[in-house]
Amino acid sequence: MMKKILSTALLMTALIWIAEAQIRTPQPSSSGSVSSVVGLTDITVDYARPKAKGRNIYGAGGDFLVPYGALWRTGANAGTKITFSDDVEVEGKKVAKGSYMIFSWPGATEWTISLYSDLSIGGNTGGYDASKEAAKFTVKSEQTSPKVETFTVAIGDISEDNTTAKVQIAWENTSVKFGVKVDFDAAVMKSIEANTKVNPGNLITAAQYYFNTKKDLAQALKWTNEYLATGNNSQQFWNVYFKAQIQKAMGDKKGAEATAKQSIEIAKKAENDFGYVKLNEDLIKSLK
Repeated sequence: MMKKILSTALLMTALIWIAEAQIRTPQPSSSGSVSSVVGLTDITVDYARPKAKGRNIYGAGGDFLVPYGALWRTGANAGTKITFSDDVEVEGKKVAKGSYMIFSWPGATEWTISLYSDLSIGGNTGGYDASKEAAKFTVKSEQTSPKVETFTVAIGDISEDNTTAKVQIAWENTSVKFGVKVDFDAAVMKSIEANTKVNPGNLITAAQYYFNTKKDLAQALKWTNEYLATGNNSQQFWNVYFKAQIQKAMGDKKGAEATAKQSIEIAKKAENDFGYVKLNEDLIKSLK
């Protein structure tokens, strides 16, 4: 009986040792991930990165790894997944927040791309079900140089107002981009409504948002004046300069000039004016 127990213990020890002694080697298609915040929305792409390895990637016929017109998992292994933290628009089509597989049908001059709602499909194109498409659209392809050896996904071309971005797929000598549009105005407005009541320090942030989005300059000026009238905020020459910017945008040249001169006086007393003396001087010149 003791021998049997000892043998069992030795066997279990050996199995544990074997399980822990696995050899780890690099995968042919390494894992990749790219993410970016656009507006207030997190966009993340998780994917596998195959290498060209001298193969012909895109083209017509069976001599190419990804034949034109054929459904492709858009990458390797379990395919490519994109996640949105909020509802968005992709190439003009509304897409609910969540995660989707990216499938595509590459072509010579354009690609058809779909966002697929059933993540369990992975890279199994044979199980593709059109009823599970959250969005399907066509975009133009472009030739790239130099050659992109490793399949790459990037998020870029973010607009100045942070409302749009492009997701780029690049491999070999081909690149495609599809647009994503986000909407954060309702969320910001709700936050302004709630937080300016709780903390007057948020008034300047609310004013800057109204000014930058050209929403309501009069309200932006009102909030700025309230903020500058609180505590020692009137000594913040950078926010006094901001007030001058609002006045200029409203067409109040006299008021803007007076405010800019006030900002200069305060800035000159500071240990470091961070360039605001010149900014104010330039603003005054622009009023002439």
